[in-house]
Amino acid sequence: VMGLGGVAGHGYYAMSSDIPGYFGNVVGFNNVSAVTGACLMCRREVFEEVGGFDEQLTVAYNDVDLCLKMLDQGYRNLYLPHVTLYHHESKSRGYEDTPEKKERLNRESKIIEGRWKKYIDNDPCYSPHLTRICQNFSIKVQDN
Repeated sequence: VMGLGGVAGHGYYAMSSDIPGYFGNVVGFNNVSAVTGACLMCRREVFEEVGGFDEQLTVAYNDVDLCLKMLDQGYRNLYLPHVTLYHHESKSRGYEDTPEKKERLNRESKIIEGRWKKYIDNDPCYSPHLTRICQNFSIKVQDN
């Protein structure tokens, strides 16, 4: 979800797999603005057409950037409920827990914020009436 927790975040992060989600969106096909690179798949022609991954985004948000470039070109990013994957967030690269990693994350966040502000401010696949503070699709009771 764009704008969730800042630039972008995982909806339903760490929730039980038996939760159907907001209006059943975990168990149904859905358009989303972006997906994690850990489970992203697209046709090679589309990848090349939009310019592939941006090498300025060495670790963070290269997947989000790719998805938003595809969205901007009229393609859709689809969530498929019948695919089961296990994504161990940051397992191979570690957490953003050193000054160098935090600086790189901040730099990459600023690139995405400058490039994709329109989607961060208004994710077309996420209701403006839902919170961007929590990852549970709850109703927004105040401005985030």
